[in-house]
Amino acid sequence: MIKTFTQNDLIRYIYDETSHEESIEIQQALLCNGALQEEFKSLIATKTLLDELLETDASSSVNSRSKV
Repeated sequence: MIKTFTQNDLIRYIYDETSHEESIEIQQALLCNGALQEEFKSLIATKTLLDELLETDASSSVNSRSKV
């Protein structure tokens, strides 16, 4: 049976919130489904940008406190 994965499934996978079995299923689906791969790449890029923004915001908050 072919399982269809949603954007939410991919997000849970990226944040390591899937079971071991589900992770394997998603990995296999990513190997076989070009559209799913593109969605995954887009989500990874978005996560990377968000992580960078959070890191930048945290650094600027610390820097602004040290100037007081």
